[in-house]
Amino acid sequence: MKKKDPQQPADQLPVRTPVRPAKPKWNLQRNWPLHLLVFPAFVLVLIFQYAPLPGLIMAFQEFKPWLGYFDSPFIGLEQFRKIIEIPQARQVIWNTFLISSFKIVFQLLVPFVFALLLNEVRIMVFKRFVQSFVYLPHFLSWVILGGILIDMLSTDGGLINQVLTSLLPIEPIFFLGDGDWFRFTVIVSDVWKDFGFSTIVFLAALAGIDPSLYEASLIDGANRFKQALYITIPGMIPITIVVGTLSLGNILNAGFDQIFNLYNPLVYQKGDIIDTYVYRIGLLSGDYSFGTAVGMFKSIISFVLIVAAYRMAYKFANYRIF
Repeated sequence: MKKKDPQQPADQLPVRTPVRPAKPKWNLQRNWPLHLLVFPAFVLVLIFQYAPLPGLIMAFQEFKPWLGYFDSPFIGLEQFRKIIEIPQARQVIWNTFLISSFKIVFQLLVPFVFALLLNEVRIMVFKRFVQSFVYLPHFLSWVILGGILIDMLSTDGGLINQVLTSLLPIEPIFFLGDGDWFRFTVIVSDVWKDFGFSTIVFLAALAGIDPSLYEASLIDGANRFKQALYITIPGMIPITIVVGTLSLGNILNAGFDQIFNLYNPLVYQKGDIIDTYVYRIGLLSGDYSFGTAVGMFKSIISFVLIVAAYRMAYKFANYRIF
């Protein structure tokens, strides 16, 4: 092996070229089962996400179905101006923002607290039973849950109103017919449905905390409360920041399935959201151009928020997709 001459100038020393890892080869013959597994999902995304994109031209037209895309009159940004000027459209945007904001906050807070409490349970059989029990509502469709909630919240013999009127001197509450109570109902029911599934993320974060930290705290005389305050909660903060910032991209997604199965004309003023408004205006009323403009407006805002959310997650929690 040739030794380096200490008298040799630095600019004459041999330069070692960094070795780059070889790029993985695309082997269709070996990986065709994986490609076949992904293919149905690829086709669905292609059909339902990318194929409709040319239809966005309707947002800039006074679209007439019998004239088609090419012969319908072009009106520029007129449909987007209507979104700002029509009070109903502004109210719908505000409803969406308000409902989704409360959902995001409580979908972050409730699983966080529940994971902390569940982490303190030492009876493993009971702990696993509770975990499985709270996961179950997530797998139920809002079509099913909507029917159950309509029956339970009914003012005429509904279980919830029967319990409330028997315990408190109040009249039956019209949960699904009063705007303010409707907002409360959709927020609470959505959190109840999904908080158990969201808890998985926080339980995974708890499993990643170094057990030696708890052992050291026991030696120092820390009780369970101080362990949770100084070890458990700080260990969950990074994943909480990631989940919270990434949720900002859904600030205009208030849950079409839930609202559509629960709302009625009595609560349009305070319970109508962008997705249900687009459905009624675009499909039921036949105003395709305005419905497309509202949907496109929501998509643009959501895209900007998603990009901002990923940047924030990378900055504050060092989270990146790849």
